[in-house]
Amino acid sequence: MSDVKKIATRDSYGNALCELGEVYPDLVVLDADLAEATRTSVFKKKYPERHIDCGIAESNMMGIAAGLATTGKIPFVSSFAMFATGRAFEQVRNSIGYPHLNVKIGGTHAGVTVGEDGASHQCNEDLALMRSIPGMVVMCPADDIEAKAAVRAAIEHEGPVYIRFGRAACPIVNDNPDFHFEIGKGTVLREGKDVTVVATGICVGAALEAAEMLAADGIDAEVINICTIKPLDKELIAASARKTGRVVTAEEHSVIGGLGSAVCDALSELCPTPVKKIGMQDVFGESGPADELVKKYGLDAKGIYTSVKDFVK
Repeated sequence: MSDVKKIATRDSYGNALCELGEVYPDLVVLDADLAEATRTSVFKKKYPERHIDCGIAESNMMGIAAGLATTGKIPFVSSFAMFATGRAFEQVRNSIGYPHLNVKIGGTHAGVTVGEDGASHQCNEDLALMRSIPGMVVMCPADDIEAKAAVRAAIEHEGPVYIRFGRAACPIVNDNPDFHFEIGKGTVLREGKDVTVVATGICVGAALEAAEMLAADGIDAEVINICTIKPLDKELIAASARKTGRVVTAEEHSVIGGLGSAVCDALSELCPTPVKKIGMQDVFGESGPADELVKKYGLDAKGIYTSVKDFVK
């Protein structure tokens, strides 16, 4: 896929905020001394009076965002996923989630693709943490197109939203002219009959590539792109599971509490099905080049191909 256009979803985030700033005068953006890295600097350059740098004080930033939301503003709070969901979890839960305030949280630099920053910054637990908060919408876009659509959907949604963005560039997979985004809805990107691969984030492009490799071995894989982890498109996943009889989930996140767990919860309720979860297997990440880490932990096309093939034997 070397000839495929690649864009980091953190760039999509900054560009989407800038575009929406003109349409929504109440949109304000908060950052914690990381505007260049999170790409909210793009918004800051155009709307400096609506960009608030809270310094290295993420928990305080969540409280400020909550207060702004009570006045009718639409705050987008931005930081690395590790700090936005980990360090500030109590404030997100009690100051934003509990009163169900209209605050949007953009967590960038999630997963092992943070690369050389290492395990302390590679948040593989953010989806699980945010998914546990009642009423919180949780999204993990697969590419530039979906990331921009998710930001727009978030601002149109009344209530707290968490969106996960990445540091590394990822391929465009949603360049279909019929592309339509809706919170809570997944998309079948490739139909198949032998096994269902449910993927999110960077693993969507890898899953599509793996499906082509599996096809060469006579395995017909259906690939479903799930951007909204919560609320999950349970019916779409269950319908595919009934057809194929086997499900594999793929995510750049811990297999505990993220997409895989959400899919298992849904299938146990609607259509009990054997499931294999691809992701971080109850381990921390490590420092290294993003591409090498993705390969090491089996999150690339070859890793997904191998896992699926072993599962369907």
